[in-house]
Amino acid sequence: MSIPQSGGGPIESYDDLVSYFESGCKPKDQWKIGTEHEKFGYCEERQMPLPYQGEHSIKAILEGLQDRYGWNPIFEGEFLIGLELNGANISLEPGGQLELSGAPLDNIHQTCDEVNEHLKEVHTIADEVGARFIGLGMAPTWTHEDMPLMPKGRYKLMDAYMSTVGETGKDMMRRTCTVQVNLDFASEADMVQKFRTALALQPVATALFANSPFKEGKLNGHKSWRSRIWRHLDASRTGMLPFVFEDGMGFERYVEYALDVPMYFVYRDGKYINALGQSFRDFLKGELPALPGEKPTLSDWADHLTTLFPEARIKKYMEMRGADGGPWRRLCALPAFWVGLMYDQSALDAAADLTKGWTPEFREELRVAASVDALHAEVDGVKMLDLAKSCVEIAEMGLKARGRVGAGGMIPDETHFLNALKDSLETGMSPADELIQRFNTDWNGDASKVFGEYSY
Repeated sequence: MSIPQSGGGPIESYDDLVSYFESGCKPKDQWKIGTEHEKFGYCEERQMPLPYQGEHSIKAILEGLQDRYGWNPIFEGEFLIGLELNGANISLEPGGQLELSGAPLDNIHQTCDEVNEHLKEVHTIADEVGARFIGLGMAPTWTHEDMPLMPKGRYKLMDAYMSTVGETGKDMMRRTCTVQVNLDFASEADMVQKFRTALALQPVATALFANSPFKEGKLNGHKSWRSRIWRHLDASRTGMLPFVFEDGMGFERYVEYALDVPMYFVYRDGKYINALGQSFRDFLKGELPALPGEKPTLSDWADHLTTLFPEARIKKYMEMRGADGGPWRRLCALPAFWVGLMYDQSALDAAADLTKGWTPEFREELRVAASVDALHAEVDGVKMLDLAKSCVEIAEMGLKARGRVGAGGMIPDETHFLNALKDSLETGMSPADELIQRFNTDWNGDASKVFGEYSY
């Protein structure tokens, strides 16, 4: 979940909403890569989630990172709720999941170095406070009641609202983790091509990174229960966005979509004001019940955009949101996958060609099948394993064309970051398949064994 946005002046007209997205357009030589990943923290002795405060706690982890490694604190009122340093920030998801939102970087070598440094720092502090972290898409053994709610005003409002829409909002907040990558676009046309390709191929990412087969200690019947949760949440702000594939798609069409999504809050003077279910269109007219007579700023618009949760979304950049949280090695594979597909025009064209002719119904069926069967999914004769192989081949082509060297020139490109995915394609097994196999064999049906063998 995002931290409050800042720096935006008053919205003078509707055009300012469109210009907000347009201002994100960058020439190709300025495109960056931002990787975000979440992980569950738990008390090593009890294998239970970390509370916000106490000896074994999220607050102790944040304070340790601040004191030892120079991260700067972010407070909400009296509560330490995040850290920031050199363009990166560490934030808390609703159930205490720890998220690194990485700095915008030039290549995946830098991204992976950032991930590795962060996890080493977290591991060091966790050791000192008796904690561990694990990368999964869904909490493997904990119930909803086991998960604490972090002391952030945004989450208190969302928690209440989630009970009124969909079926799984509270599970999403407390018991899921993801890894995502944020990428740039050059123009409105470039955004549209990338957005369509990204949405159509999110099920492939879901299949490759599926890593949530457990719920409350039992097999749940899905390879990505996290994806299943998102399919039963709040339909007004989630999903595959069929309108993106229609004629006339552009920044203005996305503005119209965003304006139709009910609001959660307005952030003022360090506090979240309840605007649940209210309309940003009314806000533009100065008729928002939560703030009568007041009109929004661009910061309010930016905050509102963080409450939209489709499988891919745009702000001043594009977010790929279809993957489960996972093991260390896969945290670098996700940016490699999407950068390879998106940042070379020939690769992007090839990826877009894969999805030509797909109907909204097919895209949705593929999404559902990926959630249930991951790489073993098949829809209308299209086998997910074959589709994933094609995508990884195209991504490899794109990364080779980029030719971004690493290790002082010793590594010629970024293709080796795809190796974790190639291993899955060779065996036909996603991370979830491996966990299910272990559960059914040497773990003897004990899902808690995952903590000892898969923690960071």
